[in-house]
Amino acid sequence: MAHFVIMGCGRVGATLAHTLEDAGHSVAIIDQDDRAFRRLRTGFSGRKVTGVGFDRETLKQAGVEDAYAFAAVSSGDNSNILATRVARETFHVPHVVARIYDPGRAEIYQRLGIPTVAAVRWSADQVLRRILPEQHLAGDFRDPSGRLVLAEVDLDPGWVGHPIFVIEKAAGVRVAYLTRFGEGILPAAGTLYQDGDTVHAMLSVDRSSEVAHILAKSPAKES
Repeated sequence: MAHFVIMGCGRVGATLAHTLEDAGHSVAIIDQDDRAFRRLRTGFSGRKVTGVGFDRETLKQAGVEDAYAFAAVSSGDNSNILATRVARETFHVPHVVARIYDPGRAEIYQRLGIPTVAAVRWSADQVLRRILPEQHLAGDFRDPSGRLVLAEVDLDPGWVGHPIFVIEKAAGVRVAYLTRFGEGILPAAGTLYQDGDTVHAMLSVDRSSEVAHILAKSPAKES
């Protein structure tokens, strides 16, 4: 079970909170207006924190220091991106995502390495894909036989600086492309994995758990 912090208790925020709680995770949801918590179902057991989502003390009350992921889904672009940066840069939350209404801003923040979802193509599912590892491995594409999947894979920071071909060999996958500063790139023979890269790899469906386990650990040191 992991802990998730959500900023914004609108329709999407409430949906996220319910989905994560149903999956067995602990949830804290932040909103400036305590009336917004009426959107939460009766019996919701997560924390309800009234306050500004980018305020450090408010985030601490929500348990951000122990959070696996942070999602900012309020109605304000500036508030969402500021809260996301505080969560990532001050509290080192490993998985963050911000809801952005302005497509131009979304592109800028993607280039800064901050995952965003534009409201014009918005759904709670898109947020979950960015903060739940099992959703990453659900994949964006499957071959007709259903045996192969193209999926985002999470890597331990220890892989930073290693060549892509070393990652492929260790995990038994084929890296199709990387997302770096918001742009897709095709890895060449000497391409190194960098901090902030998103790795999209082809792998066998029946090895999804094994691949996630291998890449979630630092690479073995050469003797």
